[in-house]
Amino acid sequence: MTKATKKAFALRLDPALHDAVERLAAKELRSVNAELEVLIREALKKRGIDVPISARPRRGRPPKGE
Repeated sequence: MTKATKKAFALRLDPALHDAVERLAAKELRSVNAELEVLIREALKKRGIDVPISARPRRGRPPKGE
């Protein structure tokens, strides 16, 4: 089973920009990371680049047959 992983990297933001994203994320009931993903996807889509959402790994105990 291949696990879908997320790419981790350091991101330096202006503190005011981070605060704005943090407020928006709280309003949308998302983490700052998830909100940044949404904003980046929206910006790319606006420019004509549609990035499909990767398949998430199945959670929990596998069925007995596997």
